[in-house]
Amino acid sequence: MISQERVLKALAHQEPDRTPIFEYVLNSEDITKQILGRPASWLHWIELEKEAGWETAVRQLAIDQIEIAFFLGHDMMYVIPNPLPSVNFTQILPTETLPEEDPVAVIALKNRKRREYEDGPDKRQFLIYEFIHEEFDKRGIRLSLLAPAYAHGIWTNVNLMQTMLLSPETAYEHFKLATRDTLKLVDKYLDLNVEMIGIGGDFAGNKPLISPALYSEFIAPELKILANQIHSGNGYAVNASDGNLWDVIDPFLIETDVDGYLEIDQHAGMDLAELKAKYGGRITLFGNMDCGNTLSFQSLDEIRNATVKCLEAGLGNGGHIFTASNAITDSIPVKNYFAMVNAYRDFLGMKKITL
Repeated sequence: MISQERVLKALAHQEPDRTPIFEYVLNSEDITKQILGRPASWLHWIELEKEAGWETAVRQLAIDQIEIAFFLGHDMMYVIPNPLPSVNFTQILPTETLPEEDPVAVIALKNRKRREYEDGPDKRQFLIYEFIHEEFDKRGIRLSLLAPAYAHGIWTNVNLMQTMLLSPETAYEHFKLATRDTLKLVDKYLDLNVEMIGIGGDFAGNKPLISPALYSEFIAPELKILANQIHSGNGYAVNASDGNLWDVIDPFLIETDVDGYLEIDQHAGMDLAELKAKYGGRITLFGNMDCGNTLSFQSLDEIRNATVKCLEAGLGNGGHIFTASNAITDSIPVKNYFAMVNAYRDFLGMKKITL
């Protein structure tokens, strides 16, 4: 079974030959250097662009991601739009001062600015997807792609949270404008054969930052519009937020009509086995090896045991894709990361990776 087929089986809740694997965000200099012989290009973008030129640098981004995925035996890749060519930052553009003490005025001003801009995303940001497909063809491989369209999060946006209570109509406009712009991004991804699109955005820590009622009122209907558009293009919509979401889990997964849940935060109390039991017949679960605690600080044996436990929790009729709960950074020792990788491979009867 090829990688792309394996992922699509899992998304369709059919049993693949093994649990698919990928890495959501790999931002560790040490780990990428262990694989590539140098840190990944996205960790030193400015230097790379200056040395090689913008288009060559974008192609290197694509090649590095594929090389890492191939080395680790990944079945899919999370690919973000590439940076635009560098601008001359010595040119200071005039800006409009935001009101300092009126949250509704802040959001209203941002809404006005957003209404005035309707051009959609810059097409140059999507060159990396074209290069990735070219590289797939050269190498005779095909991995599934996941891309971000996160525009409905509220994390740290205190002005928006206050506006949801003080001026609901202003908050409605904020989210509807976010949907308007994200639909353009979704259409671009679908044209580029991106199968999975991440939507939503962070809105929780140890508990949700807004009530389930507010999530259902302001956010869930907008995400359902996005999910329906993604489905119309034969794609899969993946809702993403870390934090403890149990209080709002039905609106987050069911009211939005999404296909997947990404950034499952074990450390905050989101248990994969319980999620699988309650939603595994409908929702594909991405995760959820804890990167902040388990991979960063626990022993190699504890990491191996946690990997096996995660895989066992996700078994049964597809619906599980193995990855860390969030970003892999330099807080995670190289030996810890590869203990997880090889525990996965050993559990599934695959040859271990030697460094």
